[in-house]
Amino acid sequence: MSAQAGKDILLKIGDGGAPEGFATVAGLRARTIALNARTVDVTDGDSAGRWRELLAGAGVRSAAVSGQGIFRDAASDAAIREAFFEQSARTWRLIVPDFGVLEGPFLVAALEYAGEHEGEASFALSLASAGEVTFEAV
Repeated sequence: MSAQAGKDILLKIGDGGAPEGFATVAGLRARTIALNARTVDVTDGDSAGRWRELLAGAGVRSAAVSGQGIFRDAASDAAIREAFFEQSARTWRLIVPDFGVLEGPFLVAALEYAGEHEGEASFALSLASAGEVTFEAV
């Protein structure tokens, strides 16, 4: 993957319809995607050279997304606010050009609003995966 502009990473929220429609969420100025997999240690007294052994494919996988920026419009603000207060998993799509698309259910784990007297209102958002997240390479 070659260098690319961070602004090209898109975060979209599903509308719950069938088929699922997606709306771009806000004007994110900073965003982070973290993919994690916990390991399961199966080391015992018979492990070769007493080196740690890990059980392949047995750990719990998770994804976390965070971002901060300004809302594009009232609709994206309302969709995120609704997802937070309902605390129900919504389908989100994360598009990373030249890498791929991650899609799956996420809960809004944190939502913060801020603003300066003579500036725009901003927000910070944290998402936690709440089910299987699929990946499609582009």
